Amino acid sequence: MENKTDFKPYIPADKVMPEFSVTAAVLGCLLAILFGAANAYLGLRVGMTVSASIPAAVISMGVIRIILKKDSILENNMVQTIGSAGESLAAGAIFTLPAIFMWAVEGKCDAPGILSIALIALCGGILGVLFMIPLRQALIVDEHGTLPYPEGMACAEVLLAGEEGGEKSTVVFSGLGIAALYKFITDGLKLFPSEVAFDIKTPIYTGGVGMDVLPALASVGYICGIKISSYMFAGGVLSYLVLIPAIVYFGGESLSVVMDSAGNAIAFNALSPGAIWSNYIRYIGAGAVAAGGILSLVKSLPVMIKTFVKAMKGFGKNAESGSRTEVNISTKTVLIGVIAVAVVMWLLPEIPISLSGALIVVVFGFFFASVSSRMVGLVGSSNNPVSGMAIATLIATTIIFKAMGVTGVEGMVAAISVGTVICIIAAIAGDASQDLKTGYIVGATPKKQQIGEILGAVVAAFAIGGVMYLLHAAWGFGSEAIPAPQASLMKMVVEGVMGGTLPWTLVLIGVFAAVIVEILGIPVMAFAVGLYLPIYLSTPIFIGGVIRWFLENKKKFADDASRKDFIDRGVLYTSGMIAGEGLVGILLAVFAVVGLNFDFSGIYGGSFETVGAIVGVIAFAALLGSMMYFCKGKKKQNA
Repeated sequence: MENKTDFKPYIPADKVMPEFSVTAAVLGCLLAILFGAANAYLGLRVGMTVSASIPAAVISMGVIRIILKKDSILENNMVQTIGSAGESLAAGAIFTLPAIFMWAVEGKCDAPGILSIALIALCGGILGVLFMIPLRQALIVDEHGTLPYPEGMACAEVLLAGEEGGEKSTVVFSGLGIAALYKFITDGLKLFPSEVAFDIKTPIYTGGVGMDVLPALASVGYICGIKISSYMFAGGVLSYLVLIPAIVYFGGESLSVVMDSAGNAIAFNALSPGAIWSNYIRYIGAGAVAAGGILSLVKSLPVMIKTFVKAMKGFGKNAESGSRTEVNISTKTVLIGVIAVAVVMWLLPEIPISLSGALIVVVFGFFFASVSSRMVGLVGSSNNPVSGMAIATLIATTIIFKAMGVTGVEGMVAAISVGTVICIIAAIAGDASQDLKTGYIVGATPKKQQIGEILGAVVAAFAIGGVMYLLHAAWGFGSEAIPAPQASLMKMVVEGVMGGTLPWTLVLIGVFAAVIVEILGIPVMAFAVGLYLPIYLSTPIFIGGVIRWFLENKKKFADDASRKDFIDRGVLYTSGMIAGEGLVGILLAVFAVVGLNFDFSGIYGGSFETVGAIVGVIAFAALLGSMMYFCKGKKKQNA
């Protein structure tokens, strides 16, 4: 395997090309807002986000190379560096902050203002980049050839391929356009329902099956692949076809905690699958996700300690001198920046973080930045256990605040605020690692990339508050439209630790279910998320994974290169579909806020749920066919 001493970047260190240009900055900022909004919507709906580096790079090539007729791979790299920061910051924010909105709806506190959200996100984004800078030498350079950084390597390959053209942007835009139209037809015009569900309710068995027939979900499955998507689906099957029937069977005619409209308790055998999921299964799922996150951290402890020691030994190495491809933001600037952000978090009234909270952020933040940077190098950004790090932080922070006497809603809001900053730090550090790996391969200037990351984080921070307020005003966090699963989990964790309100028996069932899965050697986080989310989300994700598995195992490939190209086109297309659905989701939120309604569900009379569901399944099948078509298209061209 190639090591750092043998490696030569695509653009030599002594060659100077346009890099941090006005064009790259403007386009990168626009993509940071675009993918940040799309990922915010996706994460609030399904609890998962996806990397934006590759689609940002492809769009950049389409604009800079084809439209503007400019030729600089380093400019394209800068665009994806800035643009992908928005997606990472959005992921960190929407995993935690909606919990405060939910408390506001319950009348426990005020909702955070847009400025407050922006400042919290900004602190996390800047710290995430700053903490990654001393890690670059140890992880990106010294371990080149050891840590693969899959998304960073893939993005570099896309950029290098773009030197031959840039036509791959057509695939991304096709996916974006088709998914946007599809989303508008189903959730805008309501010509068919976006969720096809069927409750099984018989005297001997109660359960549920169904799926959300939406492009982003199938796209997530395609990008994650068959293993991760099947683990998620297995979790959904366990919850809806095993645990729900078991609860009804063992509960029988005894009364549950669920009340009817008159305030009377309902018997277990009279509950719907949805009611059982809401009141029982989600706590089991919460325990599984929490245990999965903690197990992931425990397993990576040796790696984390090794990374931390290396980072401290190499702190500042090649920071202020060396060739163009070795120069980073200086150590002095990093230290001043970290101290300044900590003071800002402590002193600004818009950020509900005390001095002790700011110290917790700095200590835990650097620790988890190290974890995140190492983890994405091994398993990629999609499998980075950011939520697990957030859960571990929230548990520790809530315990500390409670011991200090900061209790009640004040303590819970403070804990969520600290957790938000650390969650964003972990997400941004992971993204910056992938981007710096891409830059290392193509020959970018690290210092300029680090400045680009900060720029993308700043722009996305001031955009995410507006996006969150828009989505909350349209549907409300925790609703069926945007269940905000990760934030709901964080809310339950903080409430449980602070007030002892969690049904610990159910939580512990989930914990030990996760332990069993870990013993079996199955990736526990994917399974736990599937157990926690409704099966209607994991089913289309599984279908997307099956499509990729089918395409990967077709035997009509001339060589491995044609197979890879075949699959990569699918990744580009599905990345575009996620962006398309997310953007229309934001547009529909605007329509909902201003009162615009385009509901055509009445064309089916009283048969919308049956006839409309059939139409929805047919439309979804056609959408899946388009995924296969765009993969197949390149193969035909090469034939």
